[in-house]
Amino acid sequence: MNIIVSIKQVPDTTQVRIDPETNTLIREGVESIINPFDMYAIEEGVRLKEKHGGKTIAITMGPPQAEAALKEAISMGCDEGYLISDRAFAGSDTLATGYTLAMAVKKIKDFDIILCGKQASDGDTAQVGPGIATQLDIPQVTYVKKIEDIKDKVATVERMTEEGFEIVKTSLPCLLTVVKEINEPRIPSLKGRMKAKKAIIPTWKAIDLDVDEVRLGLTGSPTWVSKIFTPPPRPKGKIFEGEPEDTTTQLTDLLKDRLV
Repeated sequence: MNIIVSIKQVPDTTQVRIDPETNTLIREGVESIINPFDMYAIEEGVRLKEKHGGKTIAITMGPPQAEAALKEAISMGCDEGYLISDRAFAGSDTLATGYTLAMAVKKIKDFDIILCGKQASDGDTAQVGPGIATQLDIPQVTYVKKIEDIKDKVATVERMTEEGFEIVKTSLPCLLTVVKEINEPRIPSLKGRMKAKKAIIPTWKAIDLDVDEVRLGLTGSPTWVSKIFTPPPRPKGKIFEGEPEDTTTQLTDLLKDRLV
């Protein structure tokens, strides 16, 4: 079984900076980490390989520094990593990102399952995983909390819902987005760290993928951020003191004044 794990390197939440010209995140030179939800996808990909055989491949789209995320994935047990990096991809929204990653998956060709974290901490859209599946025209199951069984090219999974969970069966190949309840990511071993240190990460540019260039980057992004600003601080609230009857009267009078 061959598993592809799509991960994303995101800025440390304490060091987020915005480019005022493009209204996009500045990633170069910023301390970055693997998107927390993607750590669970990496772990599940490695577990599936350990149980069923095959290999686990990590991919990411980002600037050159995102190579570090792929090496961390290898230290956790992934076999290979591919960096999709080109100026042509800069400013991609979720549609352009999903398209580009899908083209990278097509270049890899041989896969049974694609795993993604349920969403990225810097965007919170939860759209890229489903976007990849749509571009590849394969089934998808989101918010997976457990992979119960994989047999005869059919996966049985538990999907988290607001009311509980659903049991879903899907044919392979498929894409699954996972939630943190699915596992506990391992700490890389010394052997894994040494393997990652020696790993060579190929970089694929737009010219290396069979892509339609008008669907890449800002040009291929139908959505964009028109303005980013820090909202003004909220005014201090009013604290009423006294007996319940008195505070209730004070609150009622305040609300009446605001309705006038």
